[in-house]
Amino acid sequence: MCGRYTLLADELEILEEFELDQPIDSYHPSYNIAPGQQVLAIIHDGREKRAGYLRWGLVPSWAKDEKIGYKMINARSETAHEKPSFKRLMAQKRCLVVADSFYEWQKMGDTKQPKRIQMKNRKLFAFAGLWDKWVQGENTLFTCTILTKEANPFMQEIHHRMPIILPKDKENEWIRPTKLQPEEASQFLNAIDVEDMKAYSVASHVNAAKNNDEMCIKPIA
Repeated sequence: MCGRYTLLADELEILEEFELDQPIDSYHPSYNIAPGQQVLAIIHDGREKRAGYLRWGLVPSWAKDEKIGYKMINARSETAHEKPSFKRLMAQKRCLVVADSFYEWQKMGDTKQPKRIQMKNRKLFAFAGLWDKWVQGENTLFTCTILTKEANPFMQEIHHRMPIILPKDKENEWIRPTKLQPEEASQFLNAIDVEDMKAYSVASHVNAAKNNDEMCIKPIA
């Protein structure tokens, strides 16, 4: 799964890395991005790529209660093309969720050790995501979920699931405005190779989402 991550790059780095022409409204870095928060995502509107904020925790357009979002921070890529909540989104509402590391908790006996995981060969990257618009009365929400897959050999030592991190040359293809069959989107994700990663232990300070400072990423022995 993916339940916490970081984005510490400055705005210019993000604009250059993802070839964005427009500035990002209200951009703010974070050491501890958690479900329910606004997260930086990129979509293609049919004319250009646009970056903006979506609430993390998908609320499908047909949902009666927005609280469902807290149960839908992740979507299993193996079955997303079949599930009512994600099938339509796999076809036409795909997004990039921008990050530069993520946290996972490795079970060690009776405790869980938080780890910070990064890419070995690049700083910024994007999770494969899905987004939707929910309207009820005067309330409108734009929300997203992060797609996950079975862990690769590196991640298996930490957790059995991992977020899908798109290779650089696949990012634009994932969000291209072409409508796909849900099965096509699933096959696209299944064919992705996982890049080399690295990880180190951090303090339990990161466990509380209210903690958002440099202590979250400070290595411990």
